[in-house]
Amino acid sequence: MMRMLRLFRVMAVVIFGGGLAALPALADPIEMPSRKPGLWELKLDKAGAQTMQQCTDATTEKEMASTFGPMAKEMCSRQEMKKTAPGLVVDSTCKIGNMTSVSHTEFNGDFNSAYTVTTTSKNSGGPAGMPAETTNVLEAKWIGPCKADQKPGDILMPGGMKMNIKDMKAMRPKQ
Repeated sequence: MMRMLRLFRVMAVVIFGGGLAALPALADPIEMPSRKPGLWELKLDKAGAQTMQQCTDATTEKEMASTFGPMAKEMCSRQEMKKTAPGLVVDSTCKIGNMTSVSHTEFNGDFNSAYTVTTTSKNSGGPAGMPAETTNVLEAKWIGPCKADQKPGDILMPGGMKMNIKDMKAMRPKQ
């Protein structure tokens, strides 16, 4: 259970923290900027830093926004986004199973060459051993075109596991 929760949190950081999902409609809609197409290196600074690589293009960015934006809307009772001088700030309250997470996320950078996402969360109702407070820092940098054996949506996870983000549509809860 903890392993699955950790994988979910890593993927949530990649998807939501990576600037890929447009958040649900707000009073004055603000959308996350799309990243430059190509290969991005994502470093999650969390107990034993994890490094992933993701291949993306404009179509994949739009598909992920349309797939995971509604998922965020279903899971989160509050999402407030505002532009700041260095980027964006998102404050949210989300429920994953029995766990509630109140998060403050800051996006800084240009989404063309590099950006940083810092998320501080206060968690309650999670599984035993789940910390009450967490801070995650994701550093992303564009490293060039996707490799010949990669297609848009491919993510090379820690440990060499390869998956395609488009396959995560099947992980969405059935309504």
